[in-house]
Amino acid sequence: MRSAHFRRYVVSAAASAVTTALLLTGCSAQGQEASDGPSDAASQEEQAPPEDDGEGGDGTDESEEPAEQVVLDFGDESDQVRELQARLLQLGHFAAQPTGYYGDVTLGAVSEYQRAAGFEVSGTVFESTWSALTGATTTPTETELYPPQQVMGYGDNTEQVRELQARLKQLGHFADNPTGYYGDVTTTAVQAYQEAAGLEVTGTVFEPTWDALTAETTTPTEDEMYPPLDVPDVEPAQDLDERCLEGRVLCISKTSNTMSWVIDGEVRTTVDVRFGAEETPTREGEFEVYWKSRNHHSTLYDSPMPYAMFFDGGQAVHYSEDFAANGYNGASHGCVNVRDEAAIAGLFDEVAEGDRVVVYW
Repeated sequence: MRSAHFRRYVVSAAASAVTTALLLTGCSAQGQEASDGPSDAASQEEQAPPEDDGEGGDGTDESEEPAEQVVLDFGDESDQVRELQARLLQLGHFAAQPTGYYGDVTLGAVSEYQRAAGFEVSGTVFESTWSALTGATTTPTETELYPPQQVMGYGDNTEQVRELQARLKQLGHFADNPTGYYGDVTTTAVQAYQEAAGLEVTGTVFEPTWDALTAETTTPTEDEMYPPLDVPDVEPAQDLDERCLEGRVLCISKTSNTMSWVIDGEVRTTVDVRFGAEETPTREGEFEVYWKSRNHHSTLYDSPMPYAMFFDGGQAVHYSEDFAANGYNGASHGCVNVRDEAAIAGLFDEVAEGDRVVVYW
């Protein structure tokens, strides 16, 4: 009987607007406001209106308050939304940079804050949510509202990275030729510059770092961006291991520190290479390329391995920014490092899975 009576109560013309508003704001049928604490949605739906006291009327409490005002909601775009995001960021509920747009990310952040603060989870900023949030946070600074934008970072491979490296080299923070790849060497160079310039040391190029660096340096020349490389002479075929003289072979000599691309005994390309250290040696023998990965990143050593051509377990031929920057003052973890990026990029496109690899002394 209570359920039937509740349905009649909900649909009554006199009470429907008030009841709907109360349900939306998490209020009970007795007029309790959402700001008094969270309530279970299911229990709200099951809660019955007050019984008729026999004195007439339908039992509606005329003192019930209207729904809370919405301060911000999905789809809004304003400076106040940016402030909302910055305040949520202070509490760890917003992981991105403030944008001023109330989208899915902001909706989720608001919902998480409401859950943590004990409010009804709606994803909408009502007056009670905004009041609690502003009470738990400080007024965002200009930097919090408009944080510096990242210009370049780890893993980028662009002409702007090449310019970055050339400018760092002008100041003595980048020791070798620009490569265009933002890896460990570039990160260390950026950190050194940031420390010397009195900037926050992150290893990532944000706007303040780039602005300071470009102000201290000159626009790199073509020769600074693309200095001439010492290209090794093509290895004479008669000096190669005899296993390299038939078919398609990456012929890798530990004696001469070179790798030659040989097709039917004709040497097409020769590049400098380096090998693993004593504790992680590059294995000798005859293998074949079993997998190629253009933008590979080592999960074991957390380092980039662009243009990787795997030939034995985790060992591969690949480009190495460290080799390009530091030469033979270092070693790989067992892979065959190439420092000529243009050459290895061309070989990556030409060498096919199944082509042979010969590593020898």
